[in-house]
Amino acid sequence: MEYTAREVQGEMTHGHSHGARGHDCERPAGEARSSGDGASHAGHGAGGASRPASIRRLALSLGFTSAIMLAEAIGGWLSGSLALLSDAGHMLTDAGALGLALFAAWLAGRRADDKRTYGYRRVEVLAAQLNVAALFGLAGFIVWEAVERLRNPGPPVQLGLMAGVAVVGLLANLAILGILNHEHSLNARSAFLHVLSDTVSSVAILIGAGAMALRDGLGWLDPVLSLAIAALILWGAGRLVLEITDILMESVPRHIDVAAVTERMGRCRGVRAVHDLHVWTISSGLHALSAHLVVDPEEMGSRNDEILDEVKRELRDAFGIDHTTLQIESSAYAHVYDLEH
Repeated sequence: MEYTAREVQGEMTHGHSHGARGHDCERPAGEARSSGDGASHAGHGAGGASRPASIRRLALSLGFTSAIMLAEAIGGWLSGSLALLSDAGHMLTDAGALGLALFAAWLAGRRADDKRTYGYRRVEVLAAQLNVAALFGLAGFIVWEAVERLRNPGPPVQLGLMAGVAVVGLLANLAILGILNHEHSLNARSAFLHVLSDTVSSVAILIGAGAMALRDGLGWLDPVLSLAIAALILWGAGRLVLEITDILMESVPRHIDVAAVTERMGRCRGVRAVHDLHVWTISSGLHALSAHLVVDPEEMGSRNDEILDEVKRELRDAFGIDHTTLQIESSAYAHVYDLEH
């Protein structure tokens, strides 16, 4: 078993692979070290440059969402529309999700330390858990109110005000979707789904208001639309639960095929076998891998750095896996290891 100084330093200080760019494991050995660090540092710079823009987009989306939430809450109260009030409650959870995403984006920029060697990237998972709890609570409240409204109908809904506020909400939701389309974190994507369901809700409210205006006796549409909104909330919450569970269980990311990863690594020059392979997600967009590489005896020592560069490059370019921990070992060591395990 052997670790190079370059491998240890790269994993401890950056938590990313510092391999060279390229697309062929069989490239000449001299190219393996020529541009690797430069490409890696360029990637770090790009990531740092994009974080302020991400924070600005999230803050802008939060401002839009908060304003429309207040408008729908006031409009729902004045018009007597439970559907509008339900949608305002839904937007309250959207505002919470965006606020958590904004906080997580800021906190993720803090450097790793001796206690949190992965840094603060997984704070978004904790934030998403809070968001899910809020979504389930809100959905339960909406269902309760809708059932009560169906049992005991209230005064007629002011359809003009209901439709007007729904139009404003629809336009604002479309603007927010355009802003969030550039974000890819777990919380931002969950907020995107919530705003998308809000957009559908606004359309449904407009259709319901039109139907109630054209025909009497359709007042039950308002609480029924509220139940539909609650179903959308639960659907989004369920998707979040599955994704959070996968991350906490350290499951293989859904877009990655372990067999394909093993095959790709095994094709790299000098690698005879791959075992003890693990792939998991640290946070959105940051995937990690650890594995043992069995190397040809004649390649041991002299080409360790080049083998690491080639394997890491393939993992990054083919599968988007940036954080890798690789152990190089001889076939004799691997045989003993298999016997012991």
